[in-house]
Amino acid sequence: MFNGRVLLLAEGAADGDVFQGRYMAVDFAAFLHFMRLGAPDGTTRNAFGLAGLTSADDALLMGVMAGHTANAGKIYFPGGTPDLNDVVDGSVDLEGSVRRELTEETGLTLDEVTLEPGFWLHEDDKRLAFLKVVRSRLDADALRTEILDRIRRDDKPELSDIHIVRSHGDLVPERMPAFQLAYAEWWLARRR
Repeated sequence: MFNGRVLLLAEGAADGDVFQGRYMAVDFAAFLHFMRLGAPDGTTRNAFGLAGLTSADDALLMGVMAGHTANAGKIYFPGGTPDLNDVVDGSVDLEGSVRRELTEETGLTLDEVTLEPGFWLHEDDKRLAFLKVVRSRLDADALRTEILDRIRRDDKPELSDIHIVRSHGDLVPERMPAFQLAYAEWWLARRR
């Protein structure tokens, strides 16, 4: 299993529309331990970016994690814990991380989507999920088909399927983390 270096947020806080913090590099095994047990100091958190992939017909598209991943079967937007490749000029570039993860996980390129400004933030005791709205020009069914075609060409894809959320009935609470559900609920409520 992968045991490379990833970044955990050692401390941080929002100041208006800006979030500033300090990350520390840890190996993936230590990261998994942290995610199971939390940190004794109560301040260390996994602060990561997600691509809130949205179709032209306003549906949300989420990936079903492949069986070989740490979160097998869970349903997430493309994204992940930042690593040392996400450090640019001494800062962690979460938008860059979102762009990279979107392409790695779905095969979509940046000229096929539009990234909206800013992030939607969800906090809990172990996580800060920074969600970037990423819009496609394709409707949900066509986008799902396109992504599935691309991930089938990958030798070891991170995703095994694409889950479409058009309504509350499409939510799967037992397979979606709290931050994913919170964003989907917010998204669906604003469409009413």
